[in-house]
Amino acid sequence: MKPNNKIFVFLFAAFLIITLSSCSDSLVGTKVGNMPPVTHLFLYPDSTVSQQPSKLRMNWWGDDPDGLVIGYYFTWDGTHWTFTTKNDSSFALQIGAADTLYRFQVSAADDGGDGVYNTRVFQNGIDFGPESFIDANGNGVWDQGEFFYDIGLIDPNPASLKLPIKNTPPVIEWDTLTVVPASSFPIMTFRWKASDLDGDESIQKINIVLNDTTNEANFVALRGSTRLVTLRVRDFTSPQPETEILIDGNEQTIYPEKLKGMLLNGYNKVYVQAVDISGAKTPFIEMPGTNKTWFVRKPVGKILLIDDYAVADDATQFYNNQLSNIGGGALAGKFDSLNISGNKTPFFSYNFFLTLKLFDCIIWYADNNPSVQAAQNVVDKYLSAGGKIFMSMQFPRNPPPDILALSEFLPVDSISNLIPVIGSGVEFTTETGFSSYPTLKTSATILGNFGLYPNPSVAHAIYKSAGNQIPGYTGFINGNKNLFFIALPLNKLNGNNNVNELFEKVLFGEFGISR
Repeated sequence: MKPNNKIFVFLFAAFLIITLSSCSDSLVGTKVGNMPPVTHLFLYPDSTVSQQPSKLRMNWWGDDPDGLVIGYYFTWDGTHWTFTTKNDSSFALQIGAADTLYRFQVSAADDGGDGVYNTRVFQNGIDFGPESFIDANGNGVWDQGEFFYDIGLIDPNPASLKLPIKNTPPVIEWDTLTVVPASSFPIMTFRWKASDLDGDESIQKINIVLNDTTNEANFVALRGSTRLVTLRVRDFTSPQPETEILIDGNEQTIYPEKLKGMLLNGYNKVYVQAVDISGAKTPFIEMPGTNKTWFVRKPVGKILLIDDYAVADDATQFYNNQLSNIGGGALAGKFDSLNISGNKTPFFSYNFFLTLKLFDCIIWYADNNPSVQAAQNVVDKYLSAGGKIFMSMQFPRNPPPDILALSEFLPVDSISNLIPVIGSGVEFTTETGFSSYPTLKTSATILGNFGLYPNPSVAHAIYKSAGNQIPGYTGFINGNKNLFFIALPLNKLNGNNNVNELFEKVLFGEFGISR
């Protein structure tokens, strides 16, 4: 054999020996078992952990040295674990005390399961519950053939992150529209603004109290989302009446608890305070504020005289004298007055109708600039609630009244053209069948007049001008006999000194008011 061939044979033999020796070592070594995965956790930069509710966006992932990660278990309390196949999620954390420390943990699980659905996964001293599965038939339990996540090993050292959440107290202030007049009936609406940097939903309750903030027994705790209430007293027989709280001014949402401490025919204050979920409280705010007063009047009877007269003249004195003297003074000291002319107070629409409902009968008088919108809002509702209304009013000359607007509170079909002037001494007679009503006569010149044409199916025409100086009719009563209307100012229609007879006929006769 040639020398080169001998060298080749030698090297080849050596290679075989080394290779066989290596194979022999691998066959006799110890097999390495399944290794648990390792979990990593990351808090996204856009998360906020200084305000409540903290909005957190978490990301996690796992490395498995000898297999695949099929899912993750996470927990906020260290006891209850949730399985997910996702690598991230967003959370909103609520605080339960002034400052709260949260701890988030997550552990990766690998795919080295046993091929059998397990109703309990217990590893590392933790009960993770049953293996998660896809509930194909929706019966809430795993059935044979349904896919499940066959859990292998779970990272015994969960990735963990501590999150300190700091509470900020709420703030509260009165809405700029919340003002109270110097005097009112026991109906008033209040609105406030309340907020919290930790989220307005963290405001747990609004404390409201009348007059005395030192006695917590009189506090009423409203829902934290409450921002507007109307307070109402209806029982005027009790020496210590309770006050209803109408949430959002709505009679359908009266709060179960009532306020104590309202002083009728006395001065009152309303206090509110916000309290958040941690128990942090705002100082009480009061209405009315310092150096201001709110006198709450107790109604003296069941009749309300509404003064809607914009021009100062003898109207107020005239109507007060008439009501005080009719029926031999039967109503003297038994009716209340309310002036609504001019600028309306904020939340007038809430307070006005509820105020009317304190009374059984309304006498509403106005010149040629009446509160038409207010009448549109309340007349039908008040009549439907059992009330009765006597109205004396003219309407604007320019622009003329809109018949559609009038028909929202009066049973009228149309209106006549403007009659600029009606002089003194003009009589207004009654239609057939209404002779028990007195003939009326102007006692002064009346500017700007319209006649009305009531709907004959729901109203009865009563008064018309002599000689048809005002086309149509100037007075009528509806079929239910709970609304009387005259389109002239009665303080200028007493030429025969018998307006008192008209009041007696309508109030005592048609309306059935007790003398």
